[in-house]
Amino acid sequence: MPSLIPKQNIKFSWLFLMAWRDSRKNRSRLLLFISSIVLGIAALVAVYSFKNNLQNDIDAQAKELTGADLVLDSRKGVTKAMQKMLDTLGDERSQEKTFASMIYFEHSGGSRLVQMKALTGNYPYYGTIETIPVAAAAHFQEDRNALVDQTLMLQFGAKVGDSVKVGDLTFKITGSIIKAPGQTGIAASVAPTVYIPLQYLEKTNLIKTGSRINNKFYYRFDDPSGVDEWVKKNEPKLEKEGFDADTVESRKEQTGRSFKDVNRFLALSGFIALLLGCVGVGSAIHVYIQEKLSAIATLRCLGLKSHHAFLIYLVQVFFIGLIAAILGSAIGTGIQFLLPLVLKDFLPVEISMQVSWPAIGQGIVLGLVISILFALPSLLAVRRISPLNAIRLSFEKTERKSEPLIWFVYLLMAAFVVGFTHLQMKTWVQTLAFTVSIGVAFVLLIILSKLLMFFVRKLLPNTASYLWRQGFANLYRPNNQTLMLTVSIGLSTAFICTLFFVQGILMSRVTLSSGNNQPNMVMFDIQNTQKEGLDSLTKAFKLPLMNQVPVITMRIEEINGKKANEDTTNRRAYRNEIRATYQDTLTAAEKIVKGNWIGKIKPNETVYISLDQRYAQQINVGLNDKIMFNVQGMMIPTVVGSLREVNWSRMQTNFRVVFPAGVLEEAPQFHVLMTRVPTSELSAKFQGEVVKKFPNVSVIDLDLVLKLLDELLDKIGFVIQFMAGFGMVTGWIVLISAVLTSKNQRIKESILLRTMGASRKQIMAINAIEYFFLGAFAAAAGLILALSGSWALAKFSFDAAFVPPPVPTLLLFGSVVLLVVVTGMLSTRSILNQPPLKILRSEG
Repeated sequence: MPSLIPKQNIKFSWLFLMAWRDSRKNRSRLLLFISSIVLGIAALVAVYSFKNNLQNDIDAQAKELTGADLVLDSRKGVTKAMQKMLDTLGDERSQEKTFASMIYFEHSGGSRLVQMKALTGNYPYYGTIETIPVAAAAHFQEDRNALVDQTLMLQFGAKVGDSVKVGDLTFKITGSIIKAPGQTGIAASVAPTVYIPLQYLEKTNLIKTGSRINNKFYYRFDDPSGVDEWVKKNEPKLEKEGFDADTVESRKEQTGRSFKDVNRFLALSGFIALLLGCVGVGSAIHVYIQEKLSAIATLRCLGLKSHHAFLIYLVQVFFIGLIAAILGSAIGTGIQFLLPLVLKDFLPVEISMQVSWPAIGQGIVLGLVISILFALPSLLAVRRISPLNAIRLSFEKTERKSEPLIWFVYLLMAAFVVGFTHLQMKTWVQTLAFTVSIGVAFVLLIILSKLLMFFVRKLLPNTASYLWRQGFANLYRPNNQTLMLTVSIGLSTAFICTLFFVQGILMSRVTLSSGNNQPNMVMFDIQNTQKEGLDSLTKAFKLPLMNQVPVITMRIEEINGKKANEDTTNRRAYRNEIRATYQDTLTAAEKIVKGNWIGKIKPNETVYISLDQRYAQQINVGLNDKIMFNVQGMMIPTVVGSLREVNWSRMQTNFRVVFPAGVLEEAPQFHVLMTRVPTSELSAKFQGEVVKKFPNVSVIDLDLVLKLLDELLDKIGFVIQFMAGFGMVTGWIVLISAVLTSKNQRIKESILLRTMGASRKQIMAINAIEYFFLGAFAAAAGLILALSGSWALAKFSFDAAFVPPPVPTLLLFGSVVLLVVVTGMLSTRSILNQPPLKILRSEG
């Protein structure tokens, strides 16, 4: 038979025309293909746009974030030599002392732990401390005035002109703080700020033994161009003196780095949604090509070459992918304007959102790459369809020989997933862990689907009713949908359930115990002379004395004979202050995991200390290592005698370093006292009395902390849910599209059954059995993967116990199965409502 298609080179216009004509009857099917990746592209474009705009705003507002050209920060005291150098820097200088303290509102009688900032000088030099009235920030240092956080004032019903007691002094509130340089909404709610003039700090009598003071020195330079070089040159000296340096450039980098983690999480959420979309693309194109086999074989009979047939469907995939990418990019560009609303409490800068063309370009390229790459395995099969398939297709299965090109495509797909994941992750270890876990899940689902088909075929009893045998036979007969649906539904279910479980783990991880026997108030900075008086006050309010411990501030001077300047790999161990205690017995929250606990020693004996095992790993020490501690100028040599596992979530004072009794009793120290207050009214009265009689003692109301944590978690949870929602919705879309795209694989069987006299109800029952069993099996497999993954995350990442909630877990499982069955039944209903002859003609 002569060829009806010219043998000369076929032009692209002809291929495009054929692709257009072929797609006319299948556009609703191809729409599912689009929907699988639209949300993934939208999520990534939104995140990339947000990241680009955020970085631009950080660069533009870096000076306002820092407030000065140079900031020097230290938790240690300032030596005379260092003070001499500090006094010679800059053309303008300011100083600030930051510490935690209680304040007392005299009008309402309320008290609260705040972040106190004692300031002198004209800081900030860039930007402003925004207050009401506006002039308050510029003039509050002229007298005994205070600036108080606006939210705190609303909470206690205070107004400008009222008085607030700070230590032994009373200050007049001259303004409420709306925003300070570098401050975020979350920071203001967790630790509200109060400014007072530095000149009055000493008279407040708040600075006592153990008080943790953060000294900050702010500098403005007429020519700031050499500031970064000066910091680099003097870095060894600053480090030796315990100072951190911050410049406009370093703040820019630091702020950008801190939001890299946020952007990484957001991008990874979008990428997971896109991975699910890849599964949708692969399954949709696979089914689409299977349904086109007869049309392709007919074209081959008419003289069309195999590579031209391949190009026709590649053109379809290219343009459909392009439409999906453009649509996703448009949606993502719109969504990016919502992200600042969701994240505004976490951002230290004002975000000016605008269209990010680089992000849109990335989204379009990514959409095209994914569309083509994940469709290629099915498209390449088109080249192997011979003209004889037009005759034999109904009776013989198309041969599928192993082809190196397809394996190369699979390799490219794996490389794409690994490469793109690495762009979102910090290290190759995290990248490989993520990609291997997805690969393992994918392989397990394939193995499970193969096992399902094998066991159903072998174990299905012949005595079962016809409807049951027919329904189960659909799982393994030719053109079955078991593998495709198991992978698609299983991965979607696994992701949806994992998101739900991880959210529960995070919530339970930070939920503190609130039982009747647990303390809910902590008092610290209690001096030796105040201990008995505070004990008596606590008893007078009929409150229990719980968990009273001494606290000693110290630093590490040497580790195994090496000082900070000699131990280059472990410098951070020497810089930070350590809060340690001494005790003769372990608490209920501690367990020895290595070595032996020695609770009490005699004078001149070796001091064997106990370290929290995680802290020991951080400072690279183990059993029998020697550590020299500097305790307020006194050097105390010690040996690591044991390592402890500490339950930090238990409501009590826990320490990284514990000394035995008999060593530190005479060292300068303060005490911590915990108690339980039954009502909020009694808590307010008790706190008021503590502030009046012991103004330097800080009180933490744990019930208030829990409330703030709940608010914080709600906001964090909303961010997680906002981004995870893309993945969850994509998961549902892939799940639904997987079922819908498979409906044509059951058309001929249903028509044949109807022709042979099967009733509508019988065919519905057969399909219901197939979809129910398939949905239940795939959902169960996905649920098992989600439970395993969540348990691993809980144990190894969050260090928390994982107990899946039974009712929500069953509801998730049931909803997936129900969705599969309902979608499958609705997809076949349209076939059953029409005469068999009409459907056969339309198929033909």
